[in-house]
Amino acid sequence: MNKNFKAYVVREDKNGFFTGQIETKKFDELASNEITINVKYSSLNYKDALSAIGNKGVTKKYPHTPGIDAAGIVVSSNNEKFSINDQVIVTGYDLGMNTPGGFSEYIRVPSDWVIKLPESISLRYAMAIGTAGLTAGLCIDLLEKNNGIKNKQAIVTGSTGGVGSVAIQLLSNLGAEITAVTGKNESREFLNNLGVQTIISREELLGKFRQPLSTGIYDIGIDVVGGEILSGLLTCLKRDGVIACCGNVGGANFNTSVFPFILRGNRLLGVDSAERSLNQKESLWKKLSSDWMLDDIDKFTRTISLNDLELEIRKIYEGKQTGRVIISIDE
Repeated sequence: MNKNFKAYVVREDKNGFFTGQIETKKFDELASNEITINVKYSSLNYKDALSAIGNKGVTKKYPHTPGIDAAGIVVSSNNEKFSINDQVIVTGYDLGMNTPGGFSEYIRVPSDWVIKLPESISLRYAMAIGTAGLTAGLCIDLLEKNNGIKNKQAIVTGSTGGVGSVAIQLLSNLGAEITAVTGKNESREFLNNLGVQTIISREELLGKFRQPLSTGIYDIGIDVVGGEILSGLLTCLKRDGVIACCGNVGGANFNTSVFPFILRGNRLLGVDSAERSLNQKESLWKKLSSDWMLDDIDKFTRTISLNDLELEIRKIYEGKQTGRVIISIDE
């Protein structure tokens, strides 16, 4: 095992500014945990961008290596469940937040964060999914249990992002009629290729809303935006409609009344995949590597190296990223 390895490290200077660069680190700098992993791939999530710009609500202490997702090979283990050369996945928990994360050649994590890679998928495929895809999968699972999906009218906000792009493909494969909401007019071909039937702008969607109730249009929805978009979506669900809410890029607060709930029996379900139990994550990975397996990850992913991270972090923070970005750590 090499004594040194490379990692993307974010540092805070004396003026309170945060900058990131690739640095050489030593193995004795790794966290004191049970499983050491040679990371082959990571992925870029919005939470990684927050950590990289110095958001103390995500990461309390710097210098720090972000990366809430990692897929790689076990190089040492103090837990009998894992052996050297096992291919594994780590998503969520404290990885990349206050524990050094996946933007690194090596990580050391608790064994109860680690899942063995399903045999039917690759490490790269796992990071095409990552936390964003698990979140999408959890939304799908909840919608399927609460209202069904086949032949339902579905709406997805933030449709070109990581959660949205995976959710659209899963909804399409399960037989839903999908409306995608986006502020990116140039992304229509991208969305159509994922399985969308209707594409509308945020402004067009906002024009459909009337408080306290609009005409019922949608059976199910996945919302990553929050704010006034979520406020409006709650007014235009059909009877027994369900929204799975998993983001707040448009604002943490929203306005509603009791009418969608007591007159139409609508439901709003909160979704968080990062802190789900390992058993729940294993169940989702089983579905995402079998019945829900996506046929072509190149439709919605790009692969970059650590050297390209700085630009991509800015893009995702500014809402300009489309699909999923996979990071090949070895390149």
